Amino acid sequence: MGLNGKRSTSTRAASTREKPAALRERLRRSELLLGVTERVSSIETLDDLLKVLVELVSAETDAERGTLFLNDPETNELYSRVALGPLKREIRILNDHGIAGAVFQSGKGEIVNDVDADPRFERSVDQQTNFKTRSIVCAPVKTARGEIIGVVQALNKRSGGFHHVDLELVEAMAKQAAAALQNSQMLERMRRTRRQEMEFLELVADITSSLDLSLLLRRVMSEATRMLKADRSTLFLHNAKTNELWSEVGEGLNAMEIRMPNHVGIAGAVFQSGKTINIPHAYADLRFNPAFDKKTGYFTRSILCVPIVNKSGRVIGVTQALNKAGGPFTAEDEARLKAFTGQVSIALENANLFDDVQNMKNYNQSVLESMSSGVITFDEDGRIHTCNTAGYRILRTSEAELLGKTAAEFFIAPNEWLAQRIVDLSEANKSDALLDAEVVFDGETRNVNVTIQPLISLKQKRLGTMLMLEDISSEKRMKSTMSRYMDPALAEKVLAAGGEILGGQNVEATVLFCDIRSFTNLTEELGAQATVALLNEYFSAMVNCITAEGGMLDKFIGDAIMAEFGIPISHGDDPDRAMRAAIAMINELNALNLRRRELGQKSIAIGIGLNTDSIVSGNIGSPKRMDYTVIGDGVNLASRLEGACKEYSAQILCSENTYKKLRGSYRAREIDRVIVKGKTQPIAVYEILDFHTDETFPNLPEALNAFRGGLKYYRGGEFDRAAGQFREVLALNPRDKLSETYISRCEYMKANPPNGEWDGVWRMKSK
Repeated sequence: MGLNGKRSTSTRAASTREKPAALRERLRRSELLLGVTERVSSIETLDDLLKVLVELVSAETDAERGTLFLNDPETNELYSRVALGPLKREIRILNDHGIAGAVFQSGKGEIVNDVDADPRFERSVDQQTNFKTRSIVCAPVKTARGEIIGVVQALNKRSGGFHHVDLELVEAMAKQAAAALQNSQMLERMRRTRRQEMEFLELVADITSSLDLSLLLRRVMSEATRMLKADRSTLFLHNAKTNELWSEVGEGLNAMEIRMPNHVGIAGAVFQSGKTINIPHAYADLRFNPAFDKKTGYFTRSILCVPIVNKSGRVIGVTQALNKAGGPFTAEDEARLKAFTGQVSIALENANLFDDVQNMKNYNQSVLESMSSGVITFDEDGRIHTCNTAGYRILRTSEAELLGKTAAEFFIAPNEWLAQRIVDLSEANKSDALLDAEVVFDGETRNVNVTIQPLISLKQKRLGTMLMLEDISSEKRMKSTMSRYMDPALAEKVLAAGGEILGGQNVEATVLFCDIRSFTNLTEELGAQATVALLNEYFSAMVNCITAEGGMLDKFIGDAIMAEFGIPISHGDDPDRAMRAAIAMINELNALNLRRRELGQKSIAIGIGLNTDSIVSGNIGSPKRMDYTVIGDGVNLASRLEGACKEYSAQILCSENTYKKLRGSYRAREIDRVIVKGKTQPIAVYEILDFHTDETFPNLPEALNAFRGGLKYYRGGEFDRAAGQFREVLALNPRDKLSETYISRCEYMKANPPNGEWDGVWRMKSK
């Protein structure tokens, strides 16, 4: 009794002690699960969420490592992301493979304490992660609706094997995190879809601008393969002459050309029906022709083939994608490839048309562009095929006397040398140019520049030969020379007015100076060859802007440009022409800089100064070297204003002389009244802002009003109020460096008050 009483008391005591321990364990787990919910709900990215859950599972089950696999419904794969050194890698297995696949399919958790004895164990994962798995506890990740979206597992319990308690804990943690995982997956898919759509739009815009058919085909196939996650893609175009579908390129085929009748195979069926075909198992479909696999050494599993339809509704080819990674092609893949080929069809037709007419274009290009010179073309047999009007005039002949003859039959003594030269170069397929050669036609000797050029197609096929004769009479010589300095139409007017127009004259004109900023540093960075290449591209763009407005290029001064508007012939609106040219130059520079940045090259900046004044123009120099140019104070002021662009952080500055004569409306602001070096009288200076956009100069109208107020207070000596106005400008446009300059001036003037009466005039100390 006493002994039994002792045992009974001991048992009750033990039971009493165990209840608080169990209660504490349940509370700890409840707190743990609540903590899981709180932690995962604050995580935005799927990668971070996977990392946190794996760490929690590993810690709470005392495991060496944890893994969380999510299901990819598009490929029927379970995927997990692991860190391998500084990189992240995605591991994928089919969702019915391995222990993880078995748990995903059954929806029931499992404990496997000896994985080597379990035939389902997927050893490939260990090989990819360089980890040895001994034991696993694996639980499904279920949503509140019972949908299984993945599995979570703990690997290698540090003390013994996993127990049922571990499985219950992992299942509870997976259940708590399921909603957050599903939301993160959905968000990631949405972001990926948006990124793909943006890439799709950019790709389509890029592709549809191409006119090179071979390059276009390679690009289309490469992008279709990547977009659909396919193994390779092939684009078949239809040849209406042979009724064949042909492919010039194919991913992985090394540009092997495949041709087949337009009704054969899957591609032929799609071409004939105009309907999409999506085959998950190619060899099970009787329409599939395995002969092409044998020819290329390739094994086709799945096929997605869509028709390419042009804007008139006619099928012009088909696009085929083969062997999608992870399974068959989906309905979404069909939609994306249809949209893609719908846009590509436009580019394909353009490229085909371009390819077809390229021979004709090459054949006639020089004729169309050289109508003032004689252009004669010879066919493949060496007979004269065409001649333009100028050619008949120079050769002193007619169509009946010229066409159909060989060079030897027409160019007889004393022009036999020309016939022999044409034959020699044609046989060698080479070109040549002869300057100031003598030819005799109808008894009249003429000096001509001779160009002999072979005509070659895009496929390097010889089409014939072109002969160009440029009559270089004194008038031609003068016009050719002057066209280097001014617009050719302007040169025509100068020649019509006579040579006296090039003598000394006192005229009103608008002078333009343009200079590249920090050019010395730029040349040191680029080197000699790159500097010359940059200047050639830059000068070409800038001079085009000048000549387009009827301006005259005076000279290049290193990297600077000097030009005039109003000489040698006035237009009546030359200040506006100069202003439009300056604005166009800034816009062209922005386009040039955009191309340079895309190539990883450094952008360049320029400053432009404009002044309208009475200047002296004429041929100035020595009998050995003459230069048609301008001189005078008006020229110097334009040069000073170009230099002042640095001080005022401006790109276009003009004097009040120019501004008051403008007929058009421009967005401008008066920035200062200055006395340039070497002068005593102040002049108002204006900054032109028409080239700015809302992005480069936001809130422009409001900023101009605030700036005018600041300038008014500044000239009135109210420097505090002026600084306040300029700060308002900066609030509207923080990049307005001119307002920063004026704020600094105001602070300086407050610290160093002007002696005597303040006139608000700024005296420039440099040129």
